[in-house]
Amino acid sequence: MSVKILMADGDLEVLELAKATMSSVQWCDLVTVQDGREASDWLQSQKFDGLITADRTSDVDGFELVQCVKHSPLNASIPIVMLTQENDIDTMRRGFKAGVTFFAAKPASRERFYRLFNAVRGAMETERRRHHRLPYRTSVTCTLADEGQSHFVAESIEIGEGGISLRPSRGVQVGQALELEFVMPQVSRPLPAESRKPRTTLFAEREEHALGPQKVRGTVRYVAPDGESMGLDFLGLTPPQRQMIQDYISGGL
Repeated sequence: MSVKILMADGDLEVLELAKATMSSVQWCDLVTVQDGREASDWLQSQKFDGLITADRTSDVDGFELVQCVKHSPLNASIPIVMLTQENDIDTMRRGFKAGVTFFAAKPASRERFYRLFNAVRGAMETERRRHHRLPYRTSVTCTLADEGQSHFVAESIEIGEGGISLRPSRGVQVGQALELEFVMPQVSRPLPAESRKPRTTLFAEREEHALGPQKVRGTVRYVAPDGESMGLDFLGLTPPQRQMIQDYISGGL
C-alpha cells in the first residue's frame, strides 16, 4: 500500500515539479493543493501519512496549517515537512515550536525533490503502519487509569499497531487514559529454518505467540457523536505485543 502525502504550496511550478518527480514512484500517492484553506479541509476529512507544506501558502499559511494538523482527529500525529528558504533560522525555530518534524530548502530540481521524498519516506511509512487496522472482535476489560476500581467491558471493532476501536464508550472523554486487558490476535509464524527441529509430523512446525490476556495502556483519541464507539491510541506496547499485532495485520508473512 502506498504512502499518502498531502503537499501544499502556493507556487504551481513547485507542485508540478513534485508531481512530475513522484508520478512513476509506486510507494507514493501525492495529493497537491495550492490553497492552504483547501489543504486544511483535506486534513479534516481524509487520513494522510504525511504533510509537506511551504512556510507561506495562500489564505492559510504553513504555520496555521500545522495547527490544523495538530487539531485533526485523523492526522494529529503525522510527520510534517516545511519547505523554507535555506538557512532561515527564525522560521525553523518557529516551526519546531509549532510541531514541524523536518525542514528542507525548497527543491529546485527533480533530483532534489526525489531525495527529499526518500529522506522522509521512513517516517511516513511508520505512520501508515500505525493506522493500518483490521477488524478484530474480542472482549476488552477497560479500567479508568486514574480511578483504579472503575471498569467496564467493551467489544473491540478494529485493531492496528497504533490503537484499537471499541464499543460502547461508556461515557469516557477524549484524552482520558484507560488500562485495557484483552487477548491479542494470534497468528502463527514459521520458525526460522536454522532453528527448526527435524520434522516428525506431516505439518511444518510453527512458532506461536504467548496466549492469554494482555494488559495495554491507551488514551482515548475520539468518541463517536452517538457515544456508541471510541478509538484509543496504544501507549507503550511491549515488543511481543507489537509483533502480535504486526503479524495479524500482515497475515504472519
